[in-house]
Amino acid sequence: MADYERSLPGSERDFSRRKTVLQFLHIDAYLLIPLLALVAGGLVVLYSASNEHVDTVMRQVRNFVIGFIVMLAAAQIGIETYRRWAVVFYAMGLMLLVAVPFFGVGAKGAQRWLDLSVIRFQPSEIMKLAMPLMIAWWFSRYTIPPRPLPLIGSLLLVALPAGLIVIQPDLGTSLLVAASGLFVIFMAGISWLYIGGAVALFVASAWPAWLFLLKDYQKQRILTLLDPESDKLGAGWNIIQSKTAIGSGGWNGKGWLEGTQSHLDFLPESQTDFIIAVLAEEFGLQGVLALLGVYLLLVLRGFWIGLHAQSAFGRLLAGAITLTFFVYIFVNMGMVAGILPVVGVPLPLISFGGTSVVTLMLGFGVLMAISTERRIIVQ
Repeated sequence: MADYERSLPGSERDFSRRKTVLQFLHIDAYLLIPLLALVAGGLVVLYSASNEHVDTVMRQVRNFVIGFIVMLAAAQIGIETYRRWAVVFYAMGLMLLVAVPFFGVGAKGAQRWLDLSVIRFQPSEIMKLAMPLMIAWWFSRYTIPPRPLPLIGSLLLVALPAGLIVIQPDLGTSLLVAASGLFVIFMAGISWLYIGGAVALFVASAWPAWLFLLKDYQKQRILTLLDPESDKLGAGWNIIQSKTAIGSGGWNGKGWLEGTQSHLDFLPESQTDFIIAVLAEEFGLQGVLALLGVYLLLVLRGFWIGLHAQSAFGRLLAGAITLTFFVYIFVNMGMVAGILPVVGVPLPLISFGGTSVVTLMLGFGVLMAISTERRIIVQ
């Protein structure tokens, strides 16, 4: 009788035997499939954007391999462990940011990297995940919606690393890191009165920021956004060339490896910030829409995971990671299309990059851990 019961469908022994490999590894298939599609498409576009340099593509393959290993490892960690270690992760990120002005290496007029001989990375990329982890942990200790005192504390936690990144200088990344924390604050259910006050304060501070905070090259980026034709061969060159590449692609595109703007070196940073212009020129509007469709699948799945998370910490964290991912997409495409200032934000999982790829995959690993938490409790 006992042997018969153990073999019944639905019994614990039978259920564990039927687990798929993905379930065993805590991998969310609805996240994994779009991610694989992005990786494959990104390598195809990068091969063309790099003028068919195989070495560049292979370096990106290495980045993706490391990223997937990190994602797989992150998915195995319980969400409660992330909550316990959030403060440590945030503190380590802060220490690395503090070390940048003293020990960092510079490039293109900015000092943003740490070189540890075996690896070179941007600490600001780490804060893109450490920030929402910290703010989600902070609010998990209080009632939601938050009272004024915890709210003020959360704003200070956001402002500290954002300020350290601004002085590198890296205003674009600073805003993205701040946004990742502010998204958690927003989802914690703060009053619209506070939101309106924050918007009013932001508008009121725009002029003082222009006078005392922004550097000359940052001001030039904003002026160029308003009138790129005013300096066609200088500050307006990037936007003009990216618009030309996007417009020349039409609906069908010129064909893979047939783009002229990137292959003739008219398009700047074609492997990184402006890679979407390469895709639009060679694959046309239909290629851009296909990419947006894959991004949409990831964003919707991220929100679904957050909606079904079993803890306030998991809900806040999943929502913040997903919204931050969406902002990266919007900012990159917006700046390449000329509707936002050029701030040096790569297109997620398409642009060439090391630290950014690993950080993004780490975020998706955390999302999978949150999804796994839900499945374990339901089952």
